[in-house]
Amino acid sequence: MSSNKSFRIEKDSMGEFNVPHDAYYGAQTMRAVENFPISTLRFPRNFIKAIALIKGAAAKVNCELGLINEEIASSIISAAQEVSDGKFDGQFVVDIFQTGSGTSTNMNANEVISNRAIEILGGTIGSKIPVHPNDHVNMGQSSNDVIPTAIHVSALLGIKTQLIPSLEILRNELSKKSIEFMSVVKTGRTHLQDATPITLGQTFEGFVGQINKSIERINQSSLGISEVALGGTAVGTGVNTHLDFASKVCGVMSDSLSINIKETDNHFQAQSTLDALVECSGSLKTLAVSLMKIANDIRWLGSGPRAGIGEIELPAVQPGSSIMPGKVNPVIPESVCQVAAQVIGNDQTIVIAGQSGNFEINVMMPIAGYNLLESIDILSSVSGNFASQCISGITSTSKGPDMVKNGLAIATTLVPHIGYDAAALIAKEAQQTGKTIMEVAMLKTDIPEADLNQILDPISMTVRGNTSGPSSG
Repeated sequence: MSSNKSFRIEKDSMGEFNVPHDAYYGAQTMRAVENFPISTLRFPRNFIKAIALIKGAAAKVNCELGLINEEIASSIISAAQEVSDGKFDGQFVVDIFQTGSGTSTNMNANEVISNRAIEILGGTIGSKIPVHPNDHVNMGQSSNDVIPTAIHVSALLGIKTQLIPSLEILRNELSKKSIEFMSVVKTGRTHLQDATPITLGQTFEGFVGQINKSIERINQSSLGISEVALGGTAVGTGVNTHLDFASKVCGVMSDSLSINIKETDNHFQAQSTLDALVECSGSLKTLAVSLMKIANDIRWLGSGPRAGIGEIELPAVQPGSSIMPGKVNPVIPESVCQVAAQVIGNDQTIVIAGQSGNFEINVMMPIAGYNLLESIDILSSVSGNFASQCISGITSTSKGPDMVKNGLAIATTLVPHIGYDAAALIAKEAQQTGKTIMEVAMLKTDIPEADLNQILDPISMTVRGNTSGPSSG
């Protein structure tokens, strides 16, 4: 809010109220500011952009339908575009913890756009003449259908323009490493114990698969949030709105954003539930779980440098200790894990919010929307940062291949030749004596050395379908 302490007096349905003289919002927004002094959390940029796009598209359609004149429509469209572009972000002052329908935020948008439209037409801010926040900016709408629509549209924007591109960058960096490391053999691990060999590239191939599946899940959940509640007004019946209003507004927004947005085929479910947001958040939570798994595996594979696994080396991006000279920590993967924890927590809030639909409206829309948009935003940022600050600079070490030749699990490929029990005895003796499987097998079997070299070749164990039968030698 401005440091200018002068006020103007505005009227709403409850009476007069002081509003800062230079504010573009009005009395209803100011009441909300005083009613909800809860936190510093506000709706983010994409939400403000989305709700402004709805208001601008609504004015265009209402003009085409002959419901408002061209001069008023034009001023609303211009003002809404400025809001969409971010010129009035500081005027969106209502706390996230407000009325569960988000009415205060809807009126915040209506008042800012109305007053800016009045200013464009040379009128007096706060007069509601010639552009009224309810009668003109909010025409054909209700907070009950505008707020869920704005949440859906802003989530779609974030997914399309931020999250999916960031995930594709991360996926591509992981894929490059998978190709680069495909011939680097290492010990597989199950139950934190040595298992049969795998290549480092195959490990990264698994990471690639996780990101690909997450992209698929998020795109699938986007289909649900592409359906919006606009047109249902107060309770889903569409009272006080033209039958063609919502479909036409969705068409305008789809064209301007190059995103498919369509009116729901069931307004009663669209306004009384947050099911689509719960589904979308679930796909984001799954991504968070995948990212935590990848980040933790990379932390462990890079642990050391002398007392850990040390099969990969992570790029050193900053000193790791204020007391231990030379220490470098896996800080980028650690940040990924913290984001994942936040997103998982956000999802829990959204799940609880989704249960709070009472009859014809959900009364926890603001916090559900805020958490969903935060999850999209921080997942987008951390995925791109993970790719550029960590994955792209990872190198392999000789430690993985060196440990394979001393591994016990390679005795597995002896089973088709000498049986499970005999192979187990060889593994046990190797463990007790410190010898390699090859050394013990040379003593305990009559398989020729050349055949043993082939049977116990670690790389051959990493190729699917490479099952050898009993030796003929």
